[in-house]
Amino acid sequence: MHSRPFDREEHVYRNDAFAELVKDGVRFFNGTPVLELPPQERFCGTGVYAIYYTGKSSIYGKYGKLNRLSYGYPIYVGKAVPKGWRQARTSHLKTDRSTELYLRLREHSHNIAKAPDLNPKDFMCRFVIFEGDGSDMISTVEAALIKITQPLWNTVVDGFGNHTPGNGRFEQARSAWDVIHPGRAWADKCKGIAAKPEVIIERVKKHLSTLGGSVV
Repeated sequence: MHSRPFDREEHVYRNDAFAELVKDGVRFFNGTPVLELPPQERFCGTGVYAIYYTGKSSIYGKYGKLNRLSYGYPIYVGKAVPKGWRQARTSHLKTDRSTELYLRLREHSHNIAKAPDLNPKDFMCRFVIFEGDGSDMISTVEAALIKITQPLWNTVVDGFGNHTPGNGRFEQARSAWDVIHPGRAWADKCKGIAAKPEVIIERVKKHLSTLGGSVV
């Protein structure tokens, strides 16, 4: 078989139905109830979640004001998938029975509690559970929500969702989140040169200045 001349258009996939499906997933997500972090009841399922700050701290106070009437400004968006997800070894049955989403939210609450300047009671969450074939939408909806809402802890202050590095991997620097919110014991072991707190705070202020216009 002879090679054909390259034509980029023959490789571009377009489907308006796919875009509408993602929008529908985002609309459904935004309509789900907002609950305590973590929710009081343990539940099964995997999916996408958002965390909202509602307090009055000097750093994140604007989030608290913006989220007073409606929760439209998440500080963090993430996903929870069962083990083996990336290797495609997880069946839909295991996905539906997994408690990974609940456990992820609980883990986030525990990490927040370790920071001396944060109070878990100042955080709320919402989430959508994807089951069966719908679980293939998890990463796509998560990416769409991050793109739309630009959560601070996803974009400017990275590291909130990090886990303990494996053995011999503590040469890396502490994440921006661990620099301004110390408390996780494993983060203190990181030996790399981290960003200075004042530099990170300045980035936070710049990001917050772009959210929601003027609020009082």
